[in-house]
Amino acid sequence: MSDSWKPLEIDPASIGAEASAAGLVSYLRGAAGLDDLLVQEKALVFRGFNVAPGELDGVMDLLLPNRLAYVHGNSPRTKVGKNVYTSTEYPPEFTISMHNELSYASSWPSRLLFYCEKAATTGGATPVVDAALWLDSLDPEVRAAYADGVRYTQNLHDGLGLGKSWQDTFETDNRDEVESFLANAGATWQWRSDGTLRVSQVRPSTIAHPVTGAEVWFNQSDQWHVAALGDEIKALAQIMPEEDLPQSVSFADGTPIPGDYAIQVRDRGLENAVDVDWVEGDLLLIDNLLVGHGRRPFSGQRRILVAMSD
Repeated sequence: MSDSWKPLEIDPASIGAEASAAGLVSYLRGAAGLDDLLVQEKALVFRGFNVAPGELDGVMDLLLPNRLAYVHGNSPRTKVGKNVYTSTEYPPEFTISMHNELSYASSWPSRLLFYCEKAATTGGATPVVDAALWLDSLDPEVRAAYADGVRYTQNLHDGLGLGKSWQDTFETDNRDEVESFLANAGATWQWRSDGTLRVSQVRPSTIAHPVTGAEVWFNQSDQWHVAALGDEIKALAQIMPEEDLPQSVSFADGTPIPGDYAIQVRDRGLENAVDVDWVEGDLLLIDNLLVGHGRRPFSGQRRILVAMSD
């Protein structure tokens, strides 16, 4: 496997199109085999088309014909349109490590589209990593340890507490709807006396791409692990049981994941990532199984929107 992979850049000159949203829409309407191209290249950057926020829906309708809601998402973000969201709203000084969207859930989007509404003053690239290369980069003992999958545990409060509420997570305040969703997802759950919902689910650590058959790293164990999180979460873990944190993770059988394993997963993903730098009006389309993504630290008022589809 080559370690020189990077997303394919498509600009007006490369396709003989006008440098505008209309030029991009015209290309997308006539482009046969775009799905195949995405699988082949894993990620596509549409650069130089100067897509304005008011023109975004027309482009998204062609790239993401069936936009999905961010239900059961664990990161803080704001819904800004028809199943369009802000990218994860973590403080700008933090790196967001590599991950495949909703890889901890029972269903996940097959593709993601990112749009740069406002570029950061400095930094703020979206790093992307070949998920098969990420898997290959891990030590054999780490890969073997993860072979049976991982168990994710969430504690979702009832409107006041640490992390996200269950109402925000599932975009409903109806408990029956939440239970139906979780039952269909194969999760177990418990409503606690303080209104908190505890959810537990076992998921695989790797997955085979349905078209290419490639085995890829596909879990978010490092992002759920105390060892790989910030100092505030580590401090919380000193004063409360790990299973009571907003989220935690173990191997599928409940055995703790060694902290150095989680850190290796996090660091190898970032080490093998390629940065996509942003110019306002640019878009990035990724195959969510073949490519993990994250965020570099930044200064200024960065605003990246994201949408997803099956």
